Amino acid sequence: MINKIKNLTLIFICNLFVTNLYSALPENISELVEDAAPAVVNITSKKEISQRQSYGYGGIPDEMLERFGIPRQFREMPQEKREAVSYGSGFILKDNYIMTNYHVVEDATEVIVSLSDRREFIAEIVGVDPLSDLALLVVEGKDLPKVETGNSDSLKVGDWVVAIGSPFSFDFSVTAGIVSAKGRSIQNNNIGNYVPFLQTDVAINPGNSGGPLFDLDGKVVGINSQIYSRSGGYQGLAFAIPINVAIDVANQIIEKGEVSRGYLGVRMSEVDSDLADALGMKKPYGALINDVEEGESADNAGLLPGDVIIEFDNKEIKFSSDLPHVVGQIQPDTNATAKIIRDGDEIELDFVLGELPVNKESFVPAKSQTSSDPIGIKVAEIDRENPTMANLPDGVIVSRVNPGSPASGRVTRGDLITMIQYKGKKYAIYDVESYEEALESFSSGNKIALHLNRNGSRIIRSITLN
Repeated sequence: MINKIKNLTLIFICNLFVTNLYSALPENISELVEDAAPAVVNITSKKEISQRQSYGYGGIPDEMLERFGIPRQFREMPQEKREAVSYGSGFILKDNYIMTNYHVVEDATEVIVSLSDRREFIAEIVGVDPLSDLALLVVEGKDLPKVETGNSDSLKVGDWVVAIGSPFSFDFSVTAGIVSAKGRSIQNNNIGNYVPFLQTDVAINPGNSGGPLFDLDGKVVGINSQIYSRSGGYQGLAFAIPINVAIDVANQIIEKGEVSRGYLGVRMSEVDSDLADALGMKKPYGALINDVEEGESADNAGLLPGDVIIEFDNKEIKFSSDLPHVVGQIQPDTNATAKIIRDGDEIELDFVLGELPVNKESFVPAKSQTSSDPIGIKVAEIDRENPTMANLPDGVIVSRVNPGSPASGRVTRGDLITMIQYKGKKYAIYDVESYEEALESFSSGNKIALHLNRNGSRIIRSITLN
């Protein structure tokens, strides 16, 4: 009798679990697809690629052939061009404008857009924005359906979403899942620096790129862009560009033909627990400023290396990757206020944003004033007569790092120490004497922040004194 009761209880629990599971699943996906699918398009992108063929020295490196004096004209044939075809997805946004990913139409010589009603159009590329991986197309057609857009900022982790696209050229396929995270930074050709990606578990594969991501109200909340995969296919992680970012990019392309973004002019890193202690913070959060670009927005506002930005334009900055997401969505010449942790105190700074340069390698450090054997290093004076050191800022050169010391793995030989910071106090380092005097101010167990100049870039590293 007892076993029978146990079995009945188990059956009841299983049925209850299944009932709750199915009650959690959305019921209107089929209706959503029926209404939204006509505005989703399949994109065929044609491009020419160059192909070089060998004359039969297969696999022998050019260096070896050159060593034996074989002329180049006999080593390889001229490059031949051939047509390559790739496939992607997109959707009709408004007024015959179609949104897709930049990588779907990159270097395309012809773009063909196909609708679910079998109509086909030759599309013109209106503009592209590689930094957000977005492209805007336009076609000539009448009575084209269009999507309804939602608000990606209002999405919550756990919300159901639906993707429609053409994975592996299987046109207008539908998959569903949930939003598993927001604000992801994906370092892929610098795209992730400026796009707070939506992470989902929706099954996305090659060919889905550029396709819409819908919420359960049938509104587009994202553009499927990337997958995390070691096999080339779906492995449970997909990333979409928030529709709010996409609409801003599209409007800028339509209105002025290009996309501009706000720019602070800083180099930054994460705040770990040791750095938080050294900087006088209660917990590790925010964007630690390692360096400031001379003459740019941050420099003009008085931001200094060692400052930590915890809020910008009324948006919380938890991680350093949050800062470019926020700043990049603000137009140049816009006023913004930030909350800063400096020397353990919270202050506010006012900024007038600059414009993100196309060539980010133009960063020029500002001339601001900032950047053990208790930490296991040996330092030396700067040799100003050495041409490679003549223009270095004041400080001391690290000439040795002891293996297994507190500095091992954090400081490297050749680093220039310009400042030491501890709980609101800053010790400028001019020479070996000032360096040694600074160390006398600390005791074992203190977590200090070293301001370093490494190959022309300023970085800050935390060290626990031994």
